[in-house]
Amino acid sequence: MACARFHVSGRVQGVYFRASTRAQALHLGICGYARNLRDGRVEVLAEGEEESLSALEQWLQHGPDGARVTGVEREEVEGQSLSGFYTR
Repeated sequence: MACARFHVSGRVQGVYFRASTRAQALHLGICGYARNLRDGRVEVLAEGEEESLSALEQWLQHGPDGARVTGVEREEVEGQSLSGFYTR
């Protein structure tokens, strides 16, 4: 299992980005969370198979309709033994 933290910037709040990320993550079998940050970005912590994390990263590059993603940063982190995927 791999675990990564993503920071997504651009117009990503107020456009159902977290809920759409949750749906995509559950479809890919990924556990973790998505939350808004005070600086306007969305943070996503994701744990799952590397192939699934790569697919999620690709999806995060554009996000849902209405989003305008300008950047996605990925940081590998230690496994968290997460279950489920939540929005915060």
